[in-house]
Order: sequence, then C-alpha cells, then structure tokens
Amino acid sequence: MDWNLVFKLSLFGLAMALATVFFITPSIEPVFWLIIFLVCAYVIAKQRPAKHFLHGLFVGLVNSVWVTASHIVFLGRYLDNHPREAAMMTSMPLSDSPRLMMALTGPVIGLVSGLVIGILAWVAARILKRPQPA
Repeated sequence: MDWNLVFKLSLFGLAMALATVFFITPSIEPVFWLIIFLVCAYVIAKQRPAKHFLHGLFVGLVNSVWVTASHIVFLGRYLDNHPREAAMMTSMPLSDSPRLMMALTGPVIGLVSGLVIGILAWVAARILKRPQPA
C-alpha cells in the first residue's frame, strides 16, 4: 500500500469537506465528488502497479475522516447551508445529537465512496492496461 498516495489523494476530501461547509451547495456537490472520484481513480491507476481497488477504498475511508470531522467541527454552519439535510436529521435516530449521528454515518459513507473509487480505479487500470508485477 502506498499510504503517501492515499493521504495525498485524500486531500481532495479535505478540500471538499471545507468547501461543502462554506461554499458548495448541495445541488452541485455530487458533480464535484464525481470529478474527484474520477481523478483519484485515474491517478491510482497511473501511479500504482497493483492493488488499485484497495488504494481507492482507503482513499474513500480517509476522505470520510476529513469530511466527518469538518462537518462536526462546523456543524452550525454546515446545517445553515444544508437545510434539507438539517430537516432530514430531525426525523432520524439520534436527532438530538447530530454530531454523534454524523460520527456514526460518516464511516459508512466513506466505505461506500471508497468502494466506488476502488472500482473506478480498477476499471481505469484495466483501460490504461498498465502491466501488473509478477
């Protein structure tokens, strides 16, 4: 595992975490995430000779640490800019503790996004046909 690459690619997650708190609206956020996932998959496929899926998985998990921490730290600002998410939180379990709810759901979202990045990286590696070591 190239943890240096995983950390560097996860900095996209840190940038998005802060951007979603302060600048990016929920309506355009998925477009940014898609671009980030595709860039990460491409970089993993180009930089690593093997374990493309695992690198993508770990990038997604580390991204979730950045995103979850940022959203917890800036909870008030995040909820102010995301009224739909704020309303949805009131009907969910642990609605009286949104920080705890975020801390519990963040890793699950990170796992799912990591699976997506991992699959994209695996596909990108096959498309780019970088030979795997023996």
